[in-house]
Amino acid sequence: MQLPCAPSPGDNLGVEKDSFSAVPAAALTHGPFVPGALVIATLCNPREKFWGMILALAPEGLSLSGAELASFEDLAVMVRDGEPFTPAVVFFPMHRIERVELDLPDGSLPSLSQRFFAKTGLEPSAALAPSPRNKNTNNEDGLTSHNSGSLASKERE
Repeated sequence: MQLPCAPSPGDNLGVEKDSFSAVPAAALTHGPFVPGALVIATLCNPREKFWGMILALAPEGLSLSGAELASFEDLAVMVRDGEPFTPAVVFFPMHRIERVELDLPDGSLPSLSQRFFAKTGLEPSAALAPSPRNKNTNNEDGLTSHNSGSLASKERE
């Protein structure tokens, strides 16, 4: 009995060679994870969680405006008390992203966005919108870089 010859490990017989490059970039922005969506990103190496608003999602990674989840309560208190706050505008390369989930309520538990609004009276999208001085700039690689002013770095000062 002769067994069929197995394809080499690099062969993906059911997928066209350029199927991913043929997808227009605009097609990647449809669905729930579009710019302006409020999400919780779980990251690895090091493990951390980040709450924020999507600025851009690309095959290279995810750009968010927000704060580390560990600083969420401090952030809400700062905003409620009228203290100046600049959201961190960050880029996470795709290899660090373990999971991204929409910030939605879970049964009777409110979402982080709902909790933020209840504590501050301010819509999260207004608080997390990058300020004009944090405008995105493109570097020579075509990747987006951002200025960052995180709550954690302010606490260290």
